[in-house]
Amino acid sequence: MSDKAILTCAITGVLTDPAQHHVPVTPEQLAHEARRAVDAGAAVVHVHFRQQSAGRGHLPSWDPQLALDCTQAMREACPGLIVNQSTGVVGPHTQGPIDCLRATRPEMAACNAGSLNYLKVRSNGAWAWPPMLFDNPPAKVQDFLDAMAETGTLPEFECFDVGIVRCVEMYVQTGMYRGLPAYNFVMGVASGMPADPDLLPILLKLKIQDAPWQATVIGRAEIWPVHRRVAELGGHLRSGLEDTFYLPDGTQVQSNAPLIAQLARCAREAGRAVATPQEARQMLGLAPQHTGQAGA
Repeated sequence: MSDKAILTCAITGVLTDPAQHHVPVTPEQLAHEARRAVDAGAAVVHVHFRQQSAGRGHLPSWDPQLALDCTQAMREACPGLIVNQSTGVVGPHTQGPIDCLRATRPEMAACNAGSLNYLKVRSNGAWAWPPMLFDNPPAKVQDFLDAMAETGTLPEFECFDVGIVRCVEMYVQTGMYRGLPAYNFVMGVASGMPADPDLLPILLKLKIQDAPWQATVIGRAEIWPVHRRVAELGGHLRSGLEDTFYLPDGTQVQSNAPLIAQLARCAREAGRAVATPQEARQMLGLAPQHTGQAGA
């Protein structure tokens, strides 16, 4: 077990409406929130870029210049910060995320490792949104892995279900990816893995031995026992306004910082220290400072 836990702040999310929640959208807002998260213990910021025009801040953007502006603002506010960029898109068209990877050359990026029926049902039995497929076939995964190899970016393999965890080893076996993969167990999506601490030992049996891992846990009160168990089992920790708005006592937060502070508390209660950005770089095999190069 690693004696230090790397904390990741999921700073914004995909579609959260800034008119309803305090999610950062502009480069200046992202820089301010990143600084607060780092001060609370985060070493990594996972970022989705949003459209900047009035009334459209809840919508994603794949504008490479905007991506660069946002990334530079966070790096200037937080020297040494590890940027983890989202790449998730529905459908076969990957050029937007790849253009952003090339523009920003992030130290890390999400690599969604398999497909999922993305579903949710309301209490009245109606679909919460039209049923959709979050499609990530091997050819699409390969496109992202090739782009990340080009930009010196460490892939973080996002696993929404148990079978997807098993796929990651196949990507290594077939040479699609070389090196120890970094796993992210995504728990709490209604049609994916539940936010259940009892599932963690099974996932650890299925991942490649000694490969680093963390859990993204989505929900409310049910997420915090999972975070505590992740810390006890040696995993790294992630939270932020993308994943939840609530502390264990039900308090609704107005910033990412209290969520990261709570993760730090989980780590320390498990007897682990919180890694600084510099320590996290070393643990993940990244360059000491951002140079566009990353180890895998």
